Amino acid sequence: MLTGLLVEFALMPIAVYHFHKAGLYGAFANIVAIPLTTFVVMPLEALALLLDAAGLGAPIWWLVQRSLDALLWLAHGVAIAPGSVRSLPAMPTAAFALMIVGGIWIALWRTRWRRLGLVPLVIGAAWALTTPAPDVLVTGDGRHVAVRTAAGLAMLRDRAGDYTRDMLAENGGQDGEPLLLADQPDARCSRDLCVTDIAGQGRMWRILATRSAYMVPIAEFIAACHGADVVVSERGLPKRCVPRWLKLDRRVLRRTGGVALTLGSGTVVTILNAGDRHPWRDPPLLERTAYSFRPLHDRFHGTASAFRASRGRQK
Repeated sequence: MLTGLLVEFALMPIAVYHFHKAGLYGAFANIVAIPLTTFVVMPLEALALLLDAAGLGAPIWWLVQRSLDALLWLAHGVAIAPGSVRSLPAMPTAAFALMIVGGIWIALWRTRWRRLGLVPLVIGAAWALTTPAPDVLVTGDGRHVAVRTAAGLAMLRDRAGDYTRDMLAENGGQDGEPLLLADQPDARCSRDLCVTDIAGQGRMWRILATRSAYMVPIAEFIAACHGADVVVSERGLPKRCVPRWLKLDRRVLRRTGGVALTLGSGTVVTILNAGDRHPWRDPPLLERTAYSFRPLHDRFHGTASAFRASRGRQK
């Protein structure tokens, strides 16, 4: 039991940082799962394989199937138990680094110095737990937007792949399917545009997002831009569209990648940062070589002249 708990706590920061979820009952499930596998499943499989040499393994394989069904029932029961999974929003990288450094320090030292590792470990864990969930999540192409409403995280578009929905829900710290923004009482959506108001930092923030690639009346759209705090679009917006805070259109998102906004603190987190030197971001280009092309008859004439001159020298 103690070993299982230690493994859970050691792996929890890594799992939460990458997948934004942590299992809470795994150590308790292993108390049953490990003995069941070691003393029931594996010996039955060995016996069944031995009896298969004489064609008598079928009854034992039936017992193996029943023991595996029990193992799967335990796994599914733990997974759907209330509170079995805790979802957290994306934690700061510095908080994750503090927890990793503290854990490594505790693992390496064998003297009283190891206790000092609790300081960065506790600070990093507290930092991660107190990090507020973002209020607005925007994908790098500007096509999908998730907004935190009173009912939970709601998506701008009803047509989104499972990967996109899961990614936005996990980064938003929500366990389960996101809602549809058009169905929320605080949102006003048409086929082309969607406007919603979010409370944060003691005031209301207005979010305006485009839902389609169709053009809308320019005068109405410019007026809506001026009345919004944040405008998001998958296409390039006109220069006259000037919101009160941020304009995240195709030109901006091409430089920033996905964006997460926390309105309470005014925090803006981007996927791409200055100095990003990943090769797929700025691939090297081959230099264009200057070639001098002559007409085909000129090249043929020159080759024939050289051939006649060489024959003359041979003679």
